[in-house]
Amino acid sequence: MSEKKLAIIATKGSLDWAYPPFILASTAAALGYQVQVFFTFYGLQLLKKKLDLQVTSLGNTGMPMPVSMPVLMQALPGMQSMMTMMMKRKMKAKGVVGIEELRGLCLEAEVKMIACQMTVDLFDMPPKDFIDGVEYGGAATFFEFAGESDICLFV
Repeated sequence: MSEKKLAIIATKGSLDWAYPPFILASTAAALGYQVQVFFTFYGLQLLKKKLDLQVTSLGNTGMPMPVSMPVLMQALPGMQSMMTMMMKRKMKAKGVVGIEELRGLCLEAEVKMIACQMTVDLFDMPPKDFIDGVEYGGAATFFEFAGESDICLFV
């Protein structure tokens, strides 16, 4: 039986959206899957050496809030920083592993991380800003793997 394959497309660059691709990739790799993650548009933020990921409730009606808060208040200056701090504190209290560590586990497990070259060029992102081990390629490069994968996820 051949090795199972998982292909993931990561398009989001916020703190809360950083977890799904890395949790899924590291878990699949631990289960013996060959895994590739294609980071495009805002998902490229997850490959930066220096992470400054934020969380916002705006546009995310499913986010549980500690107190009921009108949308207008959520848009006030400083609210995103406060929500990010609260989320980080809650994650730490619950023992949730940090993004850097989770990303490191993926690299150790030989998860192939591909930065979308078109997006890197579009946003003038210098490769020196990205972690070691990142590969660069376009959608066609990713489709070679995704077309043969057992599971393909868009997160």
